[in-house]
Amino acid sequence: MPQTVLLAEDDRAIRHALERALTLEGYEVTAVADGVEALAQAHKNPPDVLVLDVMMPGIDGLQVCRVLRAEGDRTPILMLTALVETADRIAGLDAGADDYVVKPFDVEEVFARLRALLRRTSPAGSVGPAASGTPTAGGDAPAKGPQTSERHIEAAGIRMDVQARRVWRGTREVELTRTEFELLELLVRNAGIVLDHSTIYDRIWGYDFGPGSKNLAVYVGYLRRKLDEPGAPQLIHTVRGVGYVLRED
Repeated sequence: MPQTVLLAEDDRAIRHALERALTLEGYEVTAVADGVEALAQAHKNPPDVLVLDVMMPGIDGLQVCRVLRAEGDRTPILMLTALVETADRIAGLDAGADDYVVKPFDVEEVFARLRALLRRTSPAGSVGPAASGTPTAGGDAPAKGPQTSERHIEAAGIRMDVQARRVWRGTREVELTRTEFELLELLVRNAGIVLDHSTIYDRIWGYDFGPGSKNLAVYVGYLRRKLDEPGAPQLIHTVRGVGYVLRED
């Protein structure tokens, strides 16, 4: 069965062009022109993935996203936006979106991001240190490795229930979007190992968007905002020119 896409875009030309491209790519597409129709279709025939334009009259893409997440709907959501400022992108993540594409976009990038979102039905695997890890700089002792079971993983004070997709720092539960959860899971499974940008892009998005992309930095920053606590050690560290590592300092 083809995977289903609910596309909401008020610009007729963009909507028709993207609907045709997605159909040719093998998706079954339902295309609507505004947020009201998008919510109605999502309730009537839940899709495998949603593609929402941010700027729509009436109920915009952010509001659609907020409503679905408030209802407990965890269907992957890709936002289409002409807003390029980091604050605007964070607003989309805050609403519960999983990823975004900035207009004007290459349709191949949309395809790549949709493939990555739709692959996320199984937990991200562990990346072996020999294959993708980089020793921490300055001779630091490696962090204690993650404690794992089939369902639970734990490292650096972070506890994750992979099946229920729940996260705690200490006793505080942290609400994460799908992409944030999978990024944190990758870091927890590889605690103490520096993961390079290319490895993270490949595991989380299935595609390396190149050195000019700020996508990963935005998600890491947003994840830090949710995890960090006053007076507590920072958990996600940047290794300049390489990537990121989860450890307690």
